[in-house]
Amino acid sequence: MATNQDAEAAVLSDDMAASSPPMGMKVIVREFVRDKLALASLILLVGLLVTIFIWSFLIDQDQVTNVSLWDSYLRPMAFSEDPAREGMRFILGTDSAGRDIFGLLIIGARNSLLLGWSVTVVTSIIGIVIGILAAYYAGLIDNIIMRIIDFIMILPQLMIIIIFITIVPTYNVLTFALILIVFNWHGQARFIRGRALTVGRLDFISASKTMGTPSLVIMLREMMPNISSLIIVNLTLNFAGSIGLETGLSYLGFGLPPGTPSLGTLVAYATNPDILENRAWVWLPASTLILVLVLCINYVGRALQRAADAKQRLG
Repeated sequence: MATNQDAEAAVLSDDMAASSPPMGMKVIVREFVRDKLALASLILLVGLLVTIFIWSFLIDQDQVTNVSLWDSYLRPMAFSEDPAREGMRFILGTDSAGRDIFGLLIIGARNSLLLGWSVTVVTSIIGIVIGILAAYYAGLIDNIIMRIIDFIMILPQLMIIIIFITIVPTYNVLTFALILIVFNWHGQARFIRGRALTVGRLDFISASKTMGTPSLVIMLREMMPNISSLIIVNLTLNFAGSIGLETGLSYLGFGLPPGTPSLGTLVAYATNPDILENRAWVWLPASTLILVLVLCINYVGRALQRAADAKQRLG
């Protein structure tokens, strides 16, 4: 009799396990398998990142940035008019200073990606901390934080960033990143605060407060895990936004310091009508790479967002 009961219990357990909703990584994998475009974007994005970062450390940056007026505006290897002169040296041609466009593209992509990721991580951390604090304490603290965020949001931020970049006496990559961080954390804070407010009203949060659980423990161990999927999605999408902001400012001439290659500085060559019309190899590769990177990041982010929503619906 006991044996039959054990067998029935085992079968019931197997049925429950088979019918239980997939969680965590399984939901993400399932979402990418269903969305072929997101899967292709993920594969392409990983391939590009690996290629850019490995190749950028194999390239001699001093040689790439070396000025050689003799090699000015050489065409890409595939469209070379003088193979004997240009040889196999320049896959994507050269710029006005005779610098290798392909080398500048790899090094510039690495710089833009590193800067964009650094700004995204720091602003996300600030936004998560401030958003959760505002949602947890609510009341006066929430009102003060939100009024500060509202004030920052109504400012012409792009113009203020350009002014700060112009007046900073010791302008370098670090100061440029700090300026971007100062004016980009508020969006994440407002976004996280909206979700954290909903979680903060749940019964288990109220029960923890009643039992005297420390506030820091509640925020880190109970509120934050319940918005972790949202944080990951927000991090992914903000990464694309940070790359776009850096390249846009560099295009306008207010990005990375002169002499520091980036995707934006390459695209900035298109401000010259002659280069825009007759020497597309100078700016087109960087523009294409920006477009591909941003689209891939957005498709991957949307897939992660759908996976996060599915995970919440499944419990």
